[in-house]
Amino acid sequence: MSLAIISPGKNPNAWIKVINQLNPDLKIQVYPDISDPEKVEVAFLWQHPEGLLSSFPNLKLISSMGAGVDHILRDKSISKDIPIVRIVDEKLTWSMTNYVIMAVLNFHRQITRYQADQKRKVWDMSNPEIEVKVGLMGVGALGSDVLEKLSMMDIPVFGYGFSEKEDFKHPYFSKNQLDQFLKEINVLVCLLPLTKETENILNLDLFKKCNPGTYLINVARGKHLIDEDLITAFEKGYLSGAMLDVYREEPLPKDHPFWEEVRISMTPHIASVTNPRAAAPQLIENIERIKSNRELLNLVDRNKGY
Repeated sequence: MSLAIISPGKNPNAWIKVINQLNPDLKIQVYPDISDPEKVEVAFLWQHPEGLLSSFPNLKLISSMGAGVDHILRDKSISKDIPIVRIVDEKLTWSMTNYVIMAVLNFHRQITRYQADQKRKVWDMSNPEIEVKVGLMGVGALGSDVLEKLSMMDIPVFGYGFSEKEDFKHPYFSKNQLDQFLKEINVLVCLLPLTKETENILNLDLFKKCNPGTYLINVARGKHLIDEDLITAFEKGYLSGAMLDVYREEPLPKDHPFWEEVRISMTPHIASVTNPRAAAPQLIENIERIKSNRELLNLVDRNKGY
């Protein structure tokens, strides 16, 4: 059996080291140097070139290198008979929660404003705190942990998702209650999976329904957000600012207007990065399970998109 690691632009050495320690007999081929495509039975990938997997005639399993799988599902050439799995890592949840809390507190304590004041040598002690009510779009493993930790800080929290939930610990709004959800909050966090239903959901129509001056935090996927609508929302006063970790094109092109927009704080998709040491054992376990025809860990439901 051979494993193909396909992650253009990323250095796979950390993954190779851990995988070799866990299973020294597993042959690893790294894209683009795939010398024996017919021997590849498992593809471990992130942002692979669409159509590439068709060159592996004996492919039995596809694993994402992270929690997201939209980069895989958009490739329509992949056979529906090949199972897809993803990585679920407690460290990913820990990192994501910390990032969102940091972004919420940045808005709450107006750190961006004070950084600008420092550059202009302005001493302004007025309104040092903004009252925040945080809404999470997407309350899976990541979103639920964010809600729990924020609520422990006595910050009001509200959840929103596309399915009904019973006995949810925090106030929750389902798909048809978006307007009510937006009226409860002034910090909007997107942690939705990227699906046909959620692509472009962060648009001008949604921003119009927000309380004036709402702050946006997008840590999900760049394609959730219509870029030009965000700028318009600032100009109209629908939103007061945003913190972004994901973008429609990555790296963000140097001529993109977000670079010069003072109301946007940006990070380069680092909110939650997969740790090879924590994630590789899941990959090895699923390889053993596919060999023995056992139920796979973290199997993706293609209909749901996650």
